[in-house]
Amino acid sequence: MHPSIDLTQALRQLDLDGTRPAIIHASLSSFGYVEGGAPAIVAALLDHFDTLVAPAFTYNTMLTPGIGPPDNAIEYGRAADTNRMSEFFQPNMPVDKLIGLVPETLRRHPQAARSSHPILSFTGVNAAPVLAAQSLAEPLAPIQRLVDMDGWVVLLGVSNRTNTSIHLGERLAGRRTFVRWGLTPQGVRQCPGFPSCSDGFNALDPDLEPVVRIARVAQTIVQAFPLRPLVEITRARVAADPLALLCVRPDCPRCAAVRAAVERQAPIHSAN
Repeated sequence: MHPSIDLTQALRQLDLDGTRPAIIHASLSSFGYVEGGAPAIVAALLDHFDTLVAPAFTYNTMLTPGIGPPDNAIEYGRAADTNRMSEFFQPNMPVDKLIGLVPETLRRHPQAARSSHPILSFTGVNAAPVLAAQSLAEPLAPIQRLVDMDGWVVLLGVSNRTNTSIHLGERLAGRRTFVRWGLTPQGVRQCPGFPSCSDGFNALDPDLEPVVRIARVAQTIVQAFPLRPLVEITRARVAADPLALLCVRPDCPRCAAVRAAVERQAPIHSAN
């Protein structure tokens, strides 16, 4: 596959205005053989979009304290071995392998910058206002800034399970978030606003059919969504059903914590 041709044609087919910023999620392996690899995909995206952003999360900076807030979907005091493997966040730290090689390649671009959140950082080219919006208290603020800029989210060979922007819609609907802790050279930093599980996000696909744009690049499906309606559709879905988009795994601590929080908030109806 020659991505500089095929991907460029797909982005044109999707009719995506490249003057509007985009956040991308990608699986390089979904493309099969790619001439030039991840750098070629990033180059094709940068040829189309003036501003390109991607998650640059670093889960290996996380550690678990001995005690902490209750109902936080975490087992305190049982992570001594994991804590010993935690690494200090650094601006040049590689993106977690779960996020993928394409975001890591974007992070390494000569013109790329990165936000400073010790767990949930973002990286981007020509994205200074987007990255500057993030804080420890508001880790999803870069996505809100992209919404304000009428940006896009582009999924390259991945499903909505990877779509971080859906978390913003959840948050705006009032879904509970969690506290995690990140290791930095300045010490351990408490990081509120850590989102819930995304394993159930594909359940949103039918709601998004009116706004999704789909193209094919070789064997890969490329999906694009305008961010503003995507976030609003998510917000409305979760507001109407506080249990919407949760995963079905019985051992998922975050989804279990969300369900418990919803049950505690449910009105009590007395019998007549």
